[in-house]
Amino acid sequence: MAEKIEILDTTLRDGSQRAGISLSVADKLQIAKRLDRFGIDVIEGGWPGSNPKDAEFFHRARQIKWQHARLAAFGSTRRANKAAAADVSLQAIVTSGASIGVLVGKSSAFQVREALRTTLEENLKMIEESIAFLKAAGMQAFFDAEHFFDGYKEDAEYALATLLAAERGGADVIVLCDTNGGTMPDQIYTITKAVVDRLSVKVGIHTHNDCGLGVAGTLLAVDAGARHVQGTVNGYGERAGNADLCQIIANLQLKKGYYCVPDLSGLTDLSRFVDEVANVNPDEYRPFVGSSVFAHKAGLHVSALLRNSGTYEHIDPAVIGNRRRVLISELSGGANLIYKAKEYNIELEKDSAALAQMLQMVKELGHEGYTFEGAEGSFELILRKAVGLYRPYFELIGLRLIIEKRKPGEEPIAEATVKIRVGKQIAHTVSEGNGPVNALDSALRLALQQQYPAISAIHLTDYKVRVLNEQAGTGAKVRVMIESASNGRRWTTVGVSANIIEASWRALVDSIEYGLMICDVKPLTAEPALAQ
Repeated sequence: MAEKIEILDTTLRDGSQRAGISLSVADKLQIAKRLDRFGIDVIEGGWPGSNPKDAEFFHRARQIKWQHARLAAFGSTRRANKAAAADVSLQAIVTSGASIGVLVGKSSAFQVREALRTTLEENLKMIEESIAFLKAAGMQAFFDAEHFFDGYKEDAEYALATLLAAERGGADVIVLCDTNGGTMPDQIYTITKAVVDRLSVKVGIHTHNDCGLGVAGTLLAVDAGARHVQGTVNGYGERAGNADLCQIIANLQLKKGYYCVPDLSGLTDLSRFVDEVANVNPDEYRPFVGSSVFAHKAGLHVSALLRNSGTYEHIDPAVIGNRRRVLISELSGGANLIYKAKEYNIELEKDSAALAQMLQMVKELGHEGYTFEGAEGSFELILRKAVGLYRPYFELIGLRLIIEKRKPGEEPIAEATVKIRVGKQIAHTVSEGNGPVNALDSALRLALQQQYPAISAIHLTDYKVRVLNEQAGTGAKVRVMIESASNGRRWTTVGVSANIIEASWRALVDSIEYGLMICDVKPLTAEPALAQ
């Protein structure tokens, strides 16, 4: 059986120190439950002695029946020249309800003198007595040796002495911390190996990503004998962040043969869930779990992937709950289009006229400024038109847009008039809106709602404009992307024109027609629409 690496997640403590993140107690409990379900061994919930929020978290966490994880409460060693039993922070850890106490203490002589402003000997007593206090209270005790690697490089004997003090106090795990994130991975390996050879207790690693090497340093520490790993989901943390557990766990389990969690298939969902709760935009290029890290654009690559996925993928994305994406652009080859068509249950023959037509159309549209990488709604419509499977939901007879500004300082008024034919019926509507696109959207919906009542469930959720040729100034061609949603599904459509209203109209029409199509609404027109 594969050797076990113990995982401590500190997203709720160290990760919450990232700029822009503020987790409520409810947020922390949601994330903790998800971490537990995923199979994390230890969840560091926070510092109960430092603020009411963390104290409440531990109070409410007592009511939860944890399936896998154990809770850890964080704190620091006792104050200089004070008894451990009288230290409020240590008392808060003991009364938190957590089964593990994680204590941070100085392992750098420089930090002891400059930050703690006490003697080197007193710092050793602080470490040993604080650990012993937690052990006497019946808790497991982990010692986070802060600034250890910097301290070791400055004064190796003293840095080791702090670890031996924790060992004498009864520490269950001693964690080497690259607190400033500046130690090179090869140095982490060498120093960690020296520590593992010296100590009799389990050694852990806690790195930061200030040099972009947090994950690399962690993996090399494991190579050197560390069997306890700390990090955060998605690499959240102060400054450049902590080492990313999503990358660490995947690499340790898939590449190095260790056992970390029972099932890796939930890794991508965990990453995105934590982003959602923390209100952080997911990084689509994040290794392993990003939505674009198994995306393929070049036709040569896709052609090879269809024969053997190992040609351009280092793992099967399904193993970690991710999926392959084949992108459509002017770089696409026939293999890209065949692959995408299969996703929509459409067969495109390798040497067919439809495939040749689609390929030429995609390249021409790409030259005009269209992009279908993030607008697969528009791409599917074009594909269905090319193979004769699409029928329009309405025919535009005419539209008029009026922008009127009546008084200085007042917002302009936008009024749209839309005349369309739906089947044999003609609808002629007028609507005002908060800007021209909103007015067009409202007028079109008003015209369609009698024949297609399902349109009321389709909502525009995002609208983006990108200037394509900046040198043309206000006459530049623009690309409009519209994201819409209905009944839990989301899709994006695109329009391109030198006229922003025309570009918006094209994206808007695609958005509504695609939404009606996926809602299984049958068009009232009889003739198929041909690709333009």
